[in-house]
Amino acid sequence: MERTSHYEAYVKILEEELIPAMGCTEPIAIALAAAKAREALGAEPEQCRVEVSGNIIKNVKAVTVPNTGGLKGIEASAAAGMAAGRAELGLEVLSQVTPEEIKAMKALMERCVIRVVPALGDRVFFINVTVMAGEHTACCEIVDFHTNIIRIQRDTKVLFQAEASAGGGEEQTDRSVLSVEEIVAFADCLDTADVAELLDRQIAYNTAISEAGMQGGWGAEVGRTLRGLYGDDVAVRAKAAAAAGSDARMSGCELPVVIVSGSGNQGMTTSLPVIEYARDMGASHEELLRALAVANLVTIHQKTGIGRLSAFCGAVSAGCGAAAGIAYLKGGRYQVIAHTIANTLAICSGMICDGAKPSCAAKIAAAVDAGLMGYHMYVNGGHQFVDGEGIIQKGVENTIDNVGRLARLGMRGTDQEILDIMVGR
Repeated sequence: MERTSHYEAYVKILEEELIPAMGCTEPIAIALAAAKAREALGAEPEQCRVEVSGNIIKNVKAVTVPNTGGLKGIEASAAAGMAAGRAELGLEVLSQVTPEEIKAMKALMERCVIRVVPALGDRVFFINVTVMAGEHTACCEIVDFHTNIIRIQRDTKVLFQAEASAGGGEEQTDRSVLSVEEIVAFADCLDTADVAELLDRQIAYNTAISEAGMQGGWGAEVGRTLRGLYGDDVAVRAKAAAAAGSDARMSGCELPVVIVSGSGNQGMTTSLPVIEYARDMGASHEELLRALAVANLVTIHQKTGIGRLSAFCGAVSAGCGAAAGIAYLKGGRYQVIAHTIANTLAICSGMICDGAKPSCAAKIAAAVDAGLMGYHMYVNGGHQFVDGEGIIQKGVENTIDNVGRLARLGMRGTDQEILDIMVGR
């Protein structure tokens, strides 16, 4: 089959997005900045200043940082990066922490003054970690997305400088080439060898942490609760698998995940339900890879208009992506997938993001459930929500655009109110 016009771009987008991370990506980004800053300083910090935007505060406050002995929060994230971070490992910066280093980071928190400062300005994603020892200072600044380091400086010497994207969140490959119709066509013509390494890693990593979550002892055990209440139906297993991964990850499980749109929760929500349905159907490995390509790209497409962080729960986009992947796996193509997306967005686009925490697992289960309902509505009788009903507009791309507008612009005030509630203002 002839390749689509943006075939190489779609492969590149998957390569840029499907990267491994250990731990919730916002505290890990702080740890990465702290590790880079300490590396530039060349000495143990005596003081540390962490300047972060509101959405970073929201997403770090209640989540356990892995390999810290159960510590939570911005100060812990920075201390972990300073004491034990391997900066060269990117979002796996805390993956090689030793027991001795856990003790060292706790000791560092006692003797190093770590001050958290809310960032000024309207940049949604902003981290600047400045460390000081004696008469020397060093800093590392990350903006727009989790690995986008734009400045490293020691005293007055700039060691690294890059341009921050004007629009926020833009990466190497233009996401505007994404469309639902071409995503489906891309999956149909995909040479799976081009993405097999990426997607096989996503399957392996995300399945492993889901299985760990299902064993229990993590968070509120949403995944185990679902299975205990509702049994072994594939739809239940799909929701439970994604929720169990979040149960483990939000509570500090020291296993990596493959992220999507900068989020491990979204990476698991996008992939694990598709994997579960493929197993149930006895689908071939190639069929699974094509369906995962659809699921990942549909999620990324939706998140492009929303942004990395907002008051709009990213599980909605990922649950929608998972449903699109399941629809593809079951033989649905553009019409079925487009209506699945629109139906899902009509059902649960009001879900808010109030930070990373154990309850994310329950929101994930709800989003996957909405996606499955949106799919079954259309394939069982052609039922659909139509143009003019709320935010739904004729043409799936218009509906996706409306949700992006709602999340990016309409929910700005909601985002600030959520943050004020969380910090007790």
